[in-house]
Amino acid sequence: MADRDAEARAEILARLAASREELRRVFDSPSGEANAGSSVPGDHPGGFPRSRTMQMLMSGRGLGTLSAIAAGLLLARPTLALRLLRSLPASAVARLLLVRAVTALRAKQGRRDG
Repeated sequence: MADRDAEARAEILARLAASREELRRVFDSPSGEANAGSSVPGDHPGGFPRSRTMQMLMSGRGLGTLSAIAAGLLLARPTLALRLLRSLPASAVARLLLVRAVTALRAKQGRRDG
């Protein structure tokens, strides 16, 4: 009985390790040079995000569009907007905004120094 449990556990751990490696391969860029000079996420084949909708939403234009929609919703129907805002994961949204701000500051300093 203990042998079967140990074998099953070893099989589960092997599948888990394989799935982790597959996820790393999917989310890591194929090479650092392939995406180094581009500002558009996913512009190389197999890049993340793959869908055009997500690429548009992750770009500067997409964020501007989303913020305009959110501002319009807040002005038109504030109760609905606040209810939707409460359903968002605050930590993920805050992390996204922080990353965008830091990236913008680094790009601004890079242009000023170079």
